[in-house]
Amino acid sequence: MSQAIAERQDQAAPARLERGPVIGAVVVAGLMLWVFSDFFIRQVEWAIEEQADWGHTLVIPFIAGYFVYLRRRELLARPFRTTWIGFVPIALGITIYLLGTIGPQVLAHHNVQGVGVGLTLAGVVLLFCGFRAMIWLWFPLAYLFIFGQTISYRLLELVTFRLQDVTARGSYLLMVVLGFDIDREGNTLNLFHNGEIRPLNIAEACSGMRMLMAFLALGVAMAFTGLKRFWQRALVVAMGVPTAIFVNILRVVSLALLSVVDADFAAGDFHSFVGLVWLVPAFLIYLGVIWIVRHLMVERTA
Repeated sequence: MSQAIAERQDQAAPARLERGPVIGAVVVAGLMLWVFSDFFIRQVEWAIEEQADWGHTLVIPFIAGYFVYLRRRELLARPFRTTWIGFVPIALGITIYLLGTIGPQVLAHHNVQGVGVGLTLAGVVLLFCGFRAMIWLWFPLAYLFIFGQTISYRLLELVTFRLQDVTARGSYLLMVVLGFDIDREGNTLNLFHNGEIRPLNIAEACSGMRMLMAFLALGVAMAFTGLKRFWQRALVVAMGVPTAIFVNILRVVSLALLSVVDADFAAGDFHSFVGLVWLVPAFLIYLGVIWIVRHLMVERTA
């Protein structure tokens, strides 16, 4: 009788040992939400206020969680191991976050805070899951870090400035083909209608180039879940750039056509509404591109 009780206690011991790291992970996750609450709240507010540009960031955590779910068998094949070296990126991440919050003016930036949050999260996962689990978890973490936060206008302009110039040239050529009397000065299109000039500034009207981040996020997700070959994945992600430019050209042309009816249509809340509406056909076009890439090669069984 005593031997049977001892065996049951021995069997229950591992469960008690495993419960400790789980409780610790929950406690640390709660502390992270509390410490970084200001960052998370502002990210959600920006995503809601600027849905046409950053609304996709609200979906990214769920997509990253789905990536983890796809690798659940590999993750659970062996038990997690506590790796104390995870405290190093945790300490470094918290330091970077504090520099981005109360540090010098040059570092006081929400993207610097985002680096600190991402590094801290990676350290927590390493601490409680170990190096073996990071083989499967590094990609969801990187995906969450890159696409799960808004990017400042200053950093974004470094990438999209040339894209805006391409959009201006493409919009000008398309409207010339359509027969409109139009002139281009840099990134400004001057549409002549009934003796009036209707200017359309691409630099201001095409803030929707930030939809490029949504396209890249969708492309990476589709490539990771639906494609097997590396060249297909790379091609799908790369096609996000020309797809965003093409849709933005159509968007600018539609705004120019609407400005013929009323000049106020090319600015203000209606302009933002048009950008939001164009997201639907934009994603459908990109899904079509993904479908074509997926069917470029048909594999046959022997």
